[in-house]
Amino acid sequence: MTSTVTQDFSYDPFDPAVMADPLPYYRVLRDERPVYYIDKWDTYALSRFDDIWQTLAVNDGTFVASEGTLPSATVLAHPNDGPVPDPPLHPMPFHANFDAPIYDGVRRCTSGQFRPRAVARLAERVRELANERLDELLPRGRFDLTQDYGGIVAASMVCELLGLPVELASDVLATVNAGSLAQPGSGVEVANARPGYLEYLVPLVQRSRAEGPGGNSIADNLVDFRLPDDSTLSDIEAATQMLGVFIGGTETVPKIVAHGLWELGSRPDQTAAVRADVEANVPVAREEMIRYCAPAQWFARTVRKPYTIHGTTIDPGKRVITLLASAARDEREYPDPDEFIWNRRIERLLAFGRGQHFCLGVHLARLEIGVMVTEWLKRVPEWHIDGDAALRPPSSFQWGWNSVPVEV
Repeated sequence: MTSTVTQDFSYDPFDPAVMADPLPYYRVLRDERPVYYIDKWDTYALSRFDDIWQTLAVNDGTFVASEGTLPSATVLAHPNDGPVPDPPLHPMPFHANFDAPIYDGVRRCTSGQFRPRAVARLAERVRELANERLDELLPRGRFDLTQDYGGIVAASMVCELLGLPVELASDVLATVNAGSLAQPGSGVEVANARPGYLEYLVPLVQRSRAEGPGGNSIADNLVDFRLPDDSTLSDIEAATQMLGVFIGGTETVPKIVAHGLWELGSRPDQTAAVRADVEANVPVAREEMIRYCAPAQWFARTVRKPYTIHGTTIDPGKRVITLLASAARDEREYPDPDEFIWNRRIERLLAFGRGQHFCLGVHLARLEIGVMVTEWLKRVPEWHIDGDAALRPPSSFQWGWNSVPVEV
């Protein structure tokens, strides 16, 4: 495929052919076109690890997310004549569309339960949920590793953190999965407040407003939050700010766990090496699983000040997409990047982003992945993935396994 890609090269993140197997495209971009202009979308793509690492660290107003961190094709189809303004305060979109101080202020409303000490206190609960799932699943002999194991554990934690009944975990998981699907060529703007999401989240805000502080720290903080003009958030606006937890906390971790166990289990020597000291080795293998299996492909910014990279100056109003999945396979950062090596030395990762928009749930994600892999290795001596039945649904920004059938 690489030779075909090179002969007549064109990269478009919404092209179904690209998303069917983006890795050959990323290699050509890294090797030959590290700053690639996508004329159709008036957008530049960055593909090398260090370029993205340095670009995402810029925090002086050069880049903004006013058009969203995952703008759909309908957004990108309209070129900008110059710098784009901030979104209006009302109706307020997802806070990631703003720069400081609004972004930082709303993020603080949702961040308390995701700080390292708070997350550490969740370890036993995650372990309990993982073993409850294994108690139910292992006697079946065959089930879906993404949805039935990792998906329910992650969605259960999201329910508990947001104040939803844990019995809704399977419904939340299905709702988030459906919201991430995309029609070929169109993309998904994840920050859209779809009714399916808000049916869960608006009642949390309404309950907090009616009952007062004490029941749900995230909802309580959002109800009390005041914008720079001293206005407050409506119920829908406050619920919209929970989307990062609701979506991100539900869909990413299960894909990493399932794909990571698939890769590890297909290499008996590596599996044996990790099993030799599960408690010490799983945290090491977890980082390779994150590098190799993280499903998010790219995130976008809009340029507000001229930015020059590799001799190319990107003017205000242009968009830049940072190809995090390409960075994860950059041989300049990781020797033999297409190989899964459980004890690879990893000094830097971009799977969780970098800079102002660094993933809010990074500590919880690492905890959940580590616990679920650990409990699996302790309880499952052998497993086989039915690769022919595994499924990657269409998506403009994810290349992750939504379904990984496993036999134990």
